Amino acid sequence: MKWNKLFKKKADSAKPKKSKTREWMDAILFAVVASTIIRGLLFSAYAIPSGSMEGTQLVGDYLFVSKFSYGPRMPFTPITIPFTEPVIMGGVKTYWDGIQLPYFRLPGTTEVKKGDIVVFNKPEEADQNIPVDMRTALIKRCQATPGDVLTIVNAQVYINGKMAANAPNAKTSYTVVTDGKDINPQLFADLNITVRQSTVANTNEMIIPPNNIGTLKGYPSILSVTPLIQPAGEYEADIFPHNKNFSWNLDNFGPLTLPKKGMTIALIDSTLTLYRRAIEVYEHNKIDVLGSNIQINGKSATTYTFKMNYYWMMGDNRHDSLDSRFWGYVPEDHIVGKALITVMSTDSTKDIFHKIRWNRIFKPLN
Repeated sequence: MKWNKLFKKKADSAKPKKSKTREWMDAILFAVVASTIIRGLLFSAYAIPSGSMEGTQLVGDYLFVSKFSYGPRMPFTPITIPFTEPVIMGGVKTYWDGIQLPYFRLPGTTEVKKGDIVVFNKPEEADQNIPVDMRTALIKRCQATPGDVLTIVNAQVYINGKMAANAPNAKTSYTVVTDGKDINPQLFADLNITVRQSTVANTNEMIIPPNNIGTLKGYPSILSVTPLIQPAGEYEADIFPHNKNFSWNLDNFGPLTLPKKGMTIALIDSTLTLYRRAIEVYEHNKIDVLGSNIQINGKSATTYTFKMNYYWMMGDNRHDSLDSRFWGYVPEDHIVGKALITVMSTDSTKDIFHKIRWNRIFKPLN
């Protein structure tokens, strides 16, 4: 008797054959788990919803974002409905925040560098008690990294006293004076110019791509085109740190040192103004000021040592971007990933036959 065949038949007969329905269910489950891991830890796609990165990215661009470049961030909110936005149908949450895990990130292939185009969660939404990973995803360019001293002088960024390279196609506002004659609106469309507002007669504020300024100046109706820069010392309440002792604005800002993990600061009025949000909101401490005595978590403190790294993010379209100039630092636990390539781009203003911007498909970001 062939004992091996006998045992083989028994072993085979012990395994019930899967039904077609079970096979399909197993395949779907595997696909969901695999795609969740890939989307959550490795790669994801994000759409550009606004013009804050115009010049580099366009509204309607879909980006391929690498999450393993800076290290995959583990979920803060583990219980969610896969493949959905955090809020749908006008306010229905697709997550349960009853369980919140601490911040943890796996090792990555690189660190966030100045000039990187980065996807991150919006720090401003910490005030709404939204979990970090459920906050709105934004995309901006990193201007400063932990420990850097950032200054903006007449719209030019300086890092540690040295002029920072501008994005190749960065945009900003210009004051355009005309002779009063009507200008065909198609001209502005052809030159990708946004007319923001009229200030006085025959004078307009326009956002103009740098490579189209010369063309605009060549039209006889255009008398002058000059950069629009907010003067130094002119206080703007919307600008971080929202304090009149720091007369900063969009175009003249700082100097400001970016917090770095392990960096210790003296706690005085000025540093408390600049860093209180990071200490209280992002690093979860309670600050009380009792006269000249500063207490952290109920204990008197004269210094504070940061537990995280912080970054400074700005849009390439400098006068049409809500960014770090408004809400301050981006904590490291808000970083999602590095934008690498435009995989698809659509123009909602075009008809179905011209909707796709073919020249932008698989275009690397820089």
